Amino acid sequence: MICGQIAAMNANVRDTSHPTPPVDAPQRPDSARDAAPAPQATQGAAAAGASPTFSPLYQQIKGLITQGLQAGEWKPGEIIPSEVDLAARYKVSQGTVRKAIDELAAENLLVRRQGRGTFVATHHEDRVQFRFLRLAPDSGEPHHPPSRLIECRRMRAPAEIARQLELRAGDGVILIRRMMDFSDRPTVLDEIWLPGALFRGLTAEKLNEYKGPMYGLFEDEFGTRMIRAVEKVRAVAADDMTADLLKVPKGFPLLSVERVSYTYGDKPVEVRRGWYVTTEHHYQNELS
Repeated sequence: MICGQIAAMNANVRDTSHPTPPVDAPQRPDSARDAAPAPQATQGAAAAGASPTFSPLYQQIKGLITQGLQAGEWKPGEIIPSEVDLAARYKVSQGTVRKAIDELAAENLLVRRQGRGTFVATHHEDRVQFRFLRLAPDSGEPHHPPSRLIECRRMRAPAEIARQLELRAGDGVILIRRMMDFSDRPTVLDEIWLPGALFRGLTAEKLNEYKGPMYGLFEDEFGTRMIRAVEKVRAVAADDMTADLLKVPKGFPLLSVERVSYTYGDKPVEVRRGWYVTTEHHYQNELS
């Protein structure tokens, strides 16, 4: 089906990374050589009498590769076909495929390994783990701390959690509370909300038995990979519960981080609320 999709694209677009169009693609005017209209957008625009929208060819290839990742054609940690093979599969130039893969690598969906090829990113890699854990020590190297499960239970989704997860109020969710200790000191209290239907079979026993990162468990056991996240960060004072669990006085200043994580298709699959003790740590982010 993917080959059929891209064949249809080639009928409408000229691959700019070729000095000449592919032999099976018709000539197009120079004004249209850099982009092709997305079929659905073009149909909608025609119906509305508006101008069509255009998508560069490498973006279309990127979308097709992403569809393969979402469908599980290439699993986390597996190597994907070479640029030459993908170019032949999609009937485009190797340069077009390379540009699509470059963007997917920049988005941490793929990982290039010198001399070995391109692999599907996995949450088991340290670089990916630290992508989602931004707390770093004031001195020493960042590390992933051990965690202690406080509770894991199923319940009906509160209205705000249902809204953030795009569920109906009252749908089943899983609530997880855990503590992360840095240097044997309680440092992070996490409150994690997950859609119950997506994480059937997730129990406290499974969480305690699994030795890797939690996102690795979600990836391995439930086929759910976190692609991106949106966070809100603010300063708060510790209430009775957080003060007790984090072993700090009530009213102690904490860093509050609220995250909504998304999988393929921009589907929200996790709401996470964290309270951080930052006396010996700081929240670190790299902007580019």
